[in-house]
Amino acid sequence: MRWGTMLGVPKPLLLALLLVLAVAIGAVAFLRAPEDPTLFPEFDPSTAAPPPARAAVPRSRERSVFFGDLHIHSSLSLDAYLFGVRAGPEDAYTYAKGGTISHGAGYEIRLSEPLDFAAVTDHAEYLGMFEAMDPDLPLSGGALRSTLLDRNRFSASWLFLSTMREFFIPGQGDVGDPAIMREAWRRIVDAAERANDPGVFTAFIGYEWSGVGGMGDAGNLHRNVIYRGSVAPDLPYSADDSKDPEDLWRALERQGREGADALAIPHNANVSDGEMFKDVTQAGDPLTADYAARRNRWEPLQEIFQVKGQSETHPVLSSEDEFASFEIKESLLSFDRRKGQATGSYAREALRRGLAYRQEQGFDPFDFGVIGSSDGHGASAPVEEDRFHGKLPLLDGTAGIRLGAATLIPPGQTGVSEWGSGGLAAVWAEENTRESLFEALRRRETYATSGTRIRVRFFAGWDYPDTLFEEEGGIRRAYAQGVPMGSILSPGPGGVPTIAVWALKDPRGANLDRIQIVKLWVDESGESFEKIFDVAASDGRVPDPTTGRVPPVGTTVDVASASYVNSIGATELRTVWRDLEWNPDRPSRYYARVLEIPTPRWSTYDARDLAIEAPAPTSIQERAVTSAISYLPSTE
Repeated sequence: MRWGTMLGVPKPLLLALLLVLAVAIGAVAFLRAPEDPTLFPEFDPSTAAPPPARAAVPRSRERSVFFGDLHIHSSLSLDAYLFGVRAGPEDAYTYAKGGTISHGAGYEIRLSEPLDFAAVTDHAEYLGMFEAMDPDLPLSGGALRSTLLDRNRFSASWLFLSTMREFFIPGQGDVGDPAIMREAWRRIVDAAERANDPGVFTAFIGYEWSGVGGMGDAGNLHRNVIYRGSVAPDLPYSADDSKDPEDLWRALERQGREGADALAIPHNANVSDGEMFKDVTQAGDPLTADYAARRNRWEPLQEIFQVKGQSETHPVLSSEDEFASFEIKESLLSFDRRKGQATGSYAREALRRGLAYRQEQGFDPFDFGVIGSSDGHGASAPVEEDRFHGKLPLLDGTAGIRLGAATLIPPGQTGVSEWGSGGLAAVWAEENTRESLFEALRRRETYATSGTRIRVRFFAGWDYPDTLFEEEGGIRRAYAQGVPMGSILSPGPGGVPTIAVWALKDPRGANLDRIQIVKLWVDESGESFEKIFDVAASDGRVPDPTTGRVPPVGTTVDVASASYVNSIGATELRTVWRDLEWNPDRPSRYYARVLEIPTPRWSTYDARDLAIEAPAPTSIQERAVTSAISYLPSTE
């Protein structure tokens, strides 16, 4: 296999990528400490803090919530290594467990609170190739920090091009070595096995299948493959094997028969250009009941929050949703960075259309739950606004680079300004083990957060009392008399469905603004609709009788100091809500969205550190979005 094509990108585009990278390296080489204080102090390994000791969480029949990241890249991913990452999968688990590691730009990074589970999901394509070959790149002769500080842009650009040309000139650079990739995969598996600590921390074996859509490098159709246990194939199934998701499902089915049970989690539907939820297969055939069953079996979840934007919904698709514009990234992952198509690219619209499919054709190809994860490429999860350290060190590894104060390439040309601070997966499971968490992922008792650790419970039943969450044994009753997030609610004894939702603020984060219920349904003609209900709000606010909307919570954000106070909002919100507009003859879906009060965005913290004006938006409302509960009028 030649470097003439990489991840399905034509050779001319690869050469253009090389030029962009060369200019980027040269541009950031002018960086100096006064322009970017986040480069200092330099990481000292001798003072690195190890992961803190943690006690196991006792097994609970009522289930506990666990927070994690199922989308982390290390130096074994080609794009991570190319952009200055030298931390491996072992470092990723040290970071996820709460330990200190070195960022690619030479400073230390650490989470404010450890995660409960994680997976290193390096790209299967060219896995470990650059690290194994250690080409004479400018970044290989020393740390990215040294390159940023010491080289001038001309020497850096020339070194980069001269060392890379052997891999991309026709007839040179045969690097598709299965032995190297197999060894890298074994390293990932071994790192997960060593990091796994049942009851305390779960390390899943995983990788990213970097498939593409009909638009080549523009239509993002990537999936993260997560294995249930210790059994995994000798080598990941990659986009070099096939770029069709159906072939990936067949591969996972074959592996499952051999004991390697797995599931696949698509991500970044927002930059799929309508490919993720289109009405035909990858081959262009109409969707069928068999296709829907296989897709829902192997892909029970969608990742809807991460660094490259959110995929819940878009203002074009949800014009009545006042919170739909959160962390929108519209430009595709292509060299022209054109805006992608919204239709077919967002989860809420797909869940609506799935109901229409069910009513019209008797099957639902878009029946999934949701999670968040970071897509951090620095062996880390950059999910905290006040500790944001970027996705790819060379492009966004310091405050100066991110905001354009220390580079000649405007952030708007790289897409960095559209990037958010990642996301987290929240899972309700009996215990913190691979088996328990995996089964919760498969049954979709999960929710997505934008990086915050809001606790959310969400149930639907037929006769929940208003005092459900105040009662002793209320959670047991919620399970016994209804279903949790991600489930199907069957027809009941009569009356209207009761929706029970409870939310508790992130202990280290902001107070809560409100709880919303998003309802999706179809009418007798098969047309789909959505409506948002504000069902609980802080500070005594109630919906306007005319509009049905709760007034804004206000803000305490001080932009200059990048700070806020929890003098507004609530620490806890809960309610039992009844859908008085429910039609028992039509399929419908409900999910909860919980909003925090406004807090500073990562870019506001960076602007403060650089003593420059903060770009808009200066604040955001972090949130949690649950997997939906579906009501089906039949018992199918």
